[in-house]
Amino acid sequence: MMPIYTEICILKKMKTTLDLNDQLLANAKALAAQQRTSLTRLIEEGLQLRLRASTTEPSKVRRRLPVFNGRGGLVAGVNPLSNKAMLDALDDDA
Repeated sequence: MMPIYTEICILKKMKTTLDLNDQLLANAKALAAQQRTSLTRLIEEGLQLRLRASTTEPSKVRRRLPVFNGRGGLVAGVNPLSNKAMLDALDDDA
C-alpha cells in the first residue's frame, strides 16, 4: 500500500488595531456599504493600491543646483535687507 501525502495550507490573518479619524472611518464605512463589501476589504484594497504605487514611482534623482561663481555683487548703496531697495534697484536696470 502506498502512503498518501496531504498538504495542508493554513492562511492566517493578522488582526490589528487602527486609530482612524472619526470622519474618515464614517466615510469608509459608508463607501463599503455602498459597494457591498467589508470595511476590511476596502482598507486592504487601499493599502494594495498605495503599495503598488510606491513600487512603480520613479526614484527621485538628486540634482545639483547651479551655483554662480562669477564676480560682482550688489550695487553700491543697495540695502540687501530691504525688499523695497532691491526692487528699486531692479527698476533702475530696466
